[in-house]
Amino acid sequence: MTKGMLNAMIELKGGKTAPVFLDDLDSYDPRRSSATGFNRLVNLPRQYKNGAIPLIPRYKAQCQHKWAAKDSQCNLPLILGRPDPKILSTVAAFCEHCRCHLDLSIDFRGGGTSPCPTQESPLHHFIHQPEISLPHYKPDNASKLDGSSDWQDLNWFQCSSIDCSAKLKIQIRSPRLRPEWVELLINKDLIKARAEEQIVKDPARFEGHAVPLPSDVLSNLRTYILNTLRDGNRRKIQAHNKKWLLCLGDPCSELVEFIGFTREGDNWLVPEPDQSLTPPISNPVNIRLEDVEKELLALLLKRPDDERRAIKVQYGLNAATRDLSRVLSTGDYKQNPSARTATSQDPEHPFYPTLGAKLDFHDDLIKFSYERQLVSDPENTPYYLEALQGIAAGRKSEELQTLVAIEASSGKISTSDIRDAYKLLDLEIESEFLDEDYIIGSFQSRAADAPRQDSELRRALQIVGQDRSSQKIQSMASKTVTSYEQALSWLGATPDMDDEFVVAMYKVKEDENPAEEATARQAVFVVAQHRKSAALKQWLDTGVLGEVEMDVGQAYNRLQIDDRSISDDFILAAFQLFHQEAPSQVDDLRSALRAIAKDRNSHTLLSFLDSGMATSEHPLGEWPVGLANIGNTCYLNSLLQFYFTMKPLRELVLKFDDYKMDLTVDNLVPKMVGSRKISRQEVQRAQSFVYGLQKLFQSMITSAAFHVAPELELARLTLVTQPLEAALRRRSTTSGNRPSLGEINGRPVLGPMPPPIPEAAVDNAKSQAKQAETPMNAGGNGGKIGADASSEETLLGNDPADATADQEMLDPGSEELQRQQQQILEDKENLPPRKMVSDRPATPDTILQPLGESSPSRMNEQHCAAETNHDLPTPHSPSKSEIAVIAPPPNRPPPFPPRPQTEEQKQAIVAEVQLGAQQDVTEVISNVLFQLECAIKATAFDPSGEQIDLVKQLFFGKQKSYTSNAQGVLRMKEQFFSNLIVDVASGPKDIYEALDGAFDEQEVEVEGSFRPQYTTITHLPPVLKVMVQRVQYDQKKASAFKSINHLGLKETIYMDRYMDSEDDDLIQRRKESWEWKRQLRQLEARKADLVQTELEMDMVDVLTATKEYLDQLSEDDSFEVPASLREGVENAVAEARDELSCNYTPLAQTLGSVLIVNIAIDARIKDLSSNIGSQFVDLQFLPYTLQAVFIHVGSATFGHYWIYIRDFEKNIWRKYNDESVSAVTDVSQIFDQDPSDRPPTPYFLVYVKDELRDQLVNPVCRDVPPQQQPPPPPPPQQAQYGTSDTIMNDSVNDYPMTVTDAVEDRQGTTVAIGDWFKADNTGKHLEW
Repeated sequence: MTKGMLNAMIELKGGKTAPVFLDDLDSYDPRRSSATGFNRLVNLPRQYKNGAIPLIPRYKAQCQHKWAAKDSQCNLPLILGRPDPKILSTVAAFCEHCRCHLDLSIDFRGGGTSPCPTQESPLHHFIHQPEISLPHYKPDNASKLDGSSDWQDLNWFQCSSIDCSAKLKIQIRSPRLRPEWVELLINKDLIKARAEEQIVKDPARFEGHAVPLPSDVLSNLRTYILNTLRDGNRRKIQAHNKKWLLCLGDPCSELVEFIGFTREGDNWLVPEPDQSLTPPISNPVNIRLEDVEKELLALLLKRPDDERRAIKVQYGLNAATRDLSRVLSTGDYKQNPSARTATSQDPEHPFYPTLGAKLDFHDDLIKFSYERQLVSDPENTPYYLEALQGIAAGRKSEELQTLVAIEASSGKISTSDIRDAYKLLDLEIESEFLDEDYIIGSFQSRAADAPRQDSELRRALQIVGQDRSSQKIQSMASKTVTSYEQALSWLGATPDMDDEFVVAMYKVKEDENPAEEATARQAVFVVAQHRKSAALKQWLDTGVLGEVEMDVGQAYNRLQIDDRSISDDFILAAFQLFHQEAPSQVDDLRSALRAIAKDRNSHTLLSFLDSGMATSEHPLGEWPVGLANIGNTCYLNSLLQFYFTMKPLRELVLKFDDYKMDLTVDNLVPKMVGSRKISRQEVQRAQSFVYGLQKLFQSMITSAAFHVAPELELARLTLVTQPLEAALRRRSTTSGNRPSLGEINGRPVLGPMPPPIPEAAVDNAKSQAKQAETPMNAGGNGGKIGADASSEETLLGNDPADATADQEMLDPGSEELQRQQQQILEDKENLPPRKMVSDRPATPDTILQPLGESSPSRMNEQHCAAETNHDLPTPHSPSKSEIAVIAPPPNRPPPFPPRPQTEEQKQAIVAEVQLGAQQDVTEVISNVLFQLECAIKATAFDPSGEQIDLVKQLFFGKQKSYTSNAQGVLRMKEQFFSNLIVDVASGPKDIYEALDGAFDEQEVEVEGSFRPQYTTITHLPPVLKVMVQRVQYDQKKASAFKSINHLGLKETIYMDRYMDSEDDDLIQRRKESWEWKRQLRQLEARKADLVQTELEMDMVDVLTATKEYLDQLSEDDSFEVPASLREGVENAVAEARDELSCNYTPLAQTLGSVLIVNIAIDARIKDLSSNIGSQFVDLQFLPYTLQAVFIHVGSATFGHYWIYIRDFEKNIWRKYNDESVSAVTDVSQIFDQDPSDRPPTPYFLVYVKDELRDQLVNPVCRDVPPQQQPPPPPPPQQAQYGTSDTIMNDSVNDYPMTVTDAVEDRQGTTVAIGDWFKADNTGKHLEW
């Protein structure tokens, strides 16, 4: 930066990356110029002397181009492989809106050694070449009939990479059809006038002919052109051709002559293109004809629907986006996940285009763009550094902020630093009279007036001195140590070093140079002041270091937190996780938490340290409430919070009486949920569940507390399915042992068990649950459980002697029959099966072969609720007359009256909740939806008899699987689904890769052979749920483990690619994608064989070592090595080395007529990945927006859940962590990969249909009565639940205790958790 540089507008001479070029090309209109001379395609945003950053100009008449390809004029590079240095790649396109024509070509024939993209240069970075460019000029040979353009715009660019010779040419031309000609073709009045003129001349000849519409005129002229392009026969159009006369005639002579029609007397001859040409064509006649044909088609597609219905448009327009991206190699650049929250309407800050970068660039690409700008335009380094500072601050990116710090440490300064420095020193930057003495005098005057700003003033003086290249000014600026940074730098310390190290470094400095003792003590004093360190202050006064508090840097390291911008909730979760693992280290952990809390001045963390609870800082009526953890229920809390935010479901629950199903025979007989009949008990249980949910939702709306507690009974009904409940109850009558959660390393399990690793008790209970659903034997009691008779018989008071009594059949028309039908529906699960005549066909003999750990499509199929096989007749539901009716056993005793719950019953409920908390996540979700459907009335029934209702319409979709048997017969099976299950066991994936696994073609066993099968979606639900299968099983270790592979989420996904369709293009794209993935798997497997061997050496090294060993053996006369063996190993070494480089082609692949050769494995993998990633990018008609993300941190056997939920109205994310609900300030914690050893990972995702999101989602629903006041905080000695099932008790050494610890402390022995609950007078509400 030189003196006076900021006095005028800065002209930047840097370049742009290829993705920015593509964006600018869409908005660049050469016909619309800026008054300031700004050219969007070639210029970077300018900065003015006052630091104001102008927005990029945009004009009302400026066209936002939509480029369509002109295929026959294109010469595209190969889909696979590196750019060919011998080929000129070209894209020819035109805009569907303004009809301007674009010719974009890239030429690598300049001799570069390594064309972009490479590892060092992942993108092209183009610099404008003004000396050979011709912006918006009129060609000299332009005339109305020679086919030339009215105007052209030509710009040349050169890639800035020294190893890349790419030259980019961008030429934009005016439309072929002039405005006056277009008027002749689409103006109805002009068309009518010339048509009526012909009709008046010869009314008899044109009798019955109507005046043509503009669409007829356009279509007929286009047909003439298409015919001549296709067959090349130079046909003659007779002078009396009715269609020609009515549509065109003499008024259009100039137009048709321009196109290439010529007169032969009164007749017209069509143009004569060259039919021998192959793409890319270069013949001017062919090019002009194709240009005009494309423009006519664009005009035709703009006509109203009622006009276009009468004609048949033969072809559509193909978007050129993919071709442009392919030529410029932009299809696979790294993106920044945080940019997903931005929408297409969000303005891009000019700092991004200043660096030639995009808003969605990954930090690595921002660094690359910045470095290329410095190389291309070093004179403007300060302004590029300012842009980097702004982007780093806006993103809160540690990586970019580190780069900014490195640049600053290397002596670079930004333009904002210069402006601020002059302003702080009260200097006019534009003044011509500033000299060194005046500047130093101004500094001294300001320092005397504001001594506390000494460090800031010296820093400003340093910048001014650097800007003016003045050693005198810089020497004055660095005379003493006044700032914390200066002090640390002078001592050779860093911010994360503790006070003891600071004192040690002081002694080192004093020993090296005793004359600098005063400066060293000043440095220590500055550090002590900055840190507010009592230990250092005591050392300065007495020479003895005081008690050292944990430094905030050490505190973050202790909790293994790298990102200091994360939320307080995450810090609490990390604290609690480490405390669970090592309770004996609680003092050290609390010291770390306290240091972080003080550094942040965090109300949440400090309140947690004081009381064991985190309270909200938001107004009660404007913020959601948290849910108290009542014992391993953090997943339940997350699930309940999610369902509360679903507005239609919340309304159903709150107004349940409007949806509730009456328990009548007419309602119960046809009721089928999940492909099975539903009993009265199931409906009653489900309705109890909904009433419990209603009570909780009402409390969440009206409570004046920051959090509320779900009732234990609601938790039991949510977490425990009815079959599991029945099995537990039966076991309780046969054994005195209650189910236990078990222990890990001698301590109780804290938190829910992720799916699905059950303890022995769970296995036993589930097996009994299955027994409850199996048919009973002919005697009716279903066998014995242990040595006892059936517990259900005992509980119901049945007489065993009557269990096998003859069953009498009643008259189907009698009232007694109806009464007993009702009774049977109430208790059908306890009745023996009756053989029923049914015409239901057998299930087809398709055996699904297990597909291993990464088969989400099979998991989705097994998860479906109901199915319909299109090969078979539709099964019918049994009518009331088909139900087998059994007479009740005689002398049935009356039911027992209700009794108060005993302590043992309460403990049993608690144990059931604890056991239910270990259920598979999918089981809990399915149980909730199942009970909701059971509780409400049907709105309709599908052909299979399955109930259709609000829940089904909201959460269930339908998918169809296609399977071919050995005879080639395609079988289709359509079925409901509530979740899509995806897998990340094989490695990190983005959301599309994961979803692809659920729908891609796979091999399944059909009738003894493996056949292809794939799945599509026939109906999408408004709320789309995605389950991430993370718990896997290690066959070698015979144990479960949790996969922590990253799942890259997107703010919006488009489901078009997965829909069931007969569109040939979509089907072909799917097949191409499947083939690319097959090739990719082969290449990755081959690469693994080459680089990963059991000897921890790659294949080249292994073969080389083998060769050397054979060479040594051959020198031993006592051992003969066959020459053929040595030669074979030598050849293998060469082949392996070539295969890992760019010279080996193990498989000759054919794409069309092009043979792909000499492609390195890595390059082919990259190209295939790029093709797969861009295959469906243009299908964006079915957007779904991310609404909720369930997170789990921990292992396969323990951990903690929380949920992130999006508030679309306020455009924020919130984190719901049991009692705590907080705003998410940095969405990277949701989208980015956490580098820690045990990262939080998404377990369950919820996407909502974008167009319905405001009707579906409403997270904040609060109506707190004004008379209520928040309850006072509990006294410190009162035990309270903390997050992750801990109790905070300051009276016992001020550390959190587990539930078991608390019980042992009270009684000295461990007792059941149920002993710590008490019931109110209703016998239902339990409180801690």
